[in-house]
Amino acid sequence: MTTITEIVKILTDAGIEENEANIEVKLLIEHFCNYSAKDLILGKKLDSEKLEIVKEKALERASTRKPIQHIIGFADSMGEKFIVNPSVLIPRDETELLVRKSVEIINKNNLKLALDVGTGSGCIACMVAKYSDCQIIGLDISNDALQIALDNASRLNLYNKAIFRKSDIFSNVKPSEKFDIIISNPPYIPISEKDNLQAEVQYDPAEALFAEDKYGVNFYLRITSEAPRILNSCGYLIFELGINQAEKVSEIMKQFGFTDIEVIKDLAGIDRVIYGHLSA
Repeated sequence: MTTITEIVKILTDAGIEENEANIEVKLLIEHFCNYSAKDLILGKKLDSEKLEIVKEKALERASTRKPIQHIIGFADSMGEKFIVNPSVLIPRDETELLVRKSVEIINKNNLKLALDVGTGSGCIACMVAKYSDCQIIGLDISNDALQIALDNASRLNLYNKAIFRKSDIFSNVKPSEKFDIIISNPPYIPISEKDNLQAEVQYDPAEALFAEDKYGVNFYLRITSEAPRILNSCGYLIFELGINQAEKVSEIMKQFGFTDIEVIKDLAGIDRVIYGHLSA
């Protein structure tokens, strides 16, 4: 009979770090064997047939480097499970920093209407809606992504709090609509770096990853240049950042009237979130 140790070895032999391999096998077992931490404590034995399914999925992961989240169909983010597939970016830990700071700004300033540009799976919009009294509209150019976002909002019972709309950045924002905060995790990887990325990243949609310019700041420029006409007076703009982009994005934000600009580092010490507000 196949053992868990053997399944972990399938992943480590494929170059996946041992701690990560253990986590991924745990996710596979939970998903395909319906086996929880409680079952482990109670000493419940794993069904051998289901364990063979786990082995098959581990072999698929090892041979294709398909992300574990695509294999199980879900990604964990801020304590919730979000439906994901190749149409949307898999939520990263770094994005949690963007969400938490957005929620902090919203709650501190009693903001009522937010915009999430490039919503993808809807994880940012859903978490902002869950942890604040703010209504948020998520925009995306992809019909497939918007369907995933709607499904995720529905699973979290966020009707009328997280709303989604097809739009190329602000193309489908009505002239009469004004927002208190714009949030975005835009495509920020320079296209020139495509061949240097981990194999798993290639499964994310290219339109959610890559910017065509040398420094990866094209979408920051497009969003920031139009943001003042979309925002209410003293409205906020907050972005997730790529590596070494803080200075360039800060200059772009200053150019279009944003002040009190702050940068937040992630746990690795990388400048990861930048925010500011329109000058009065």
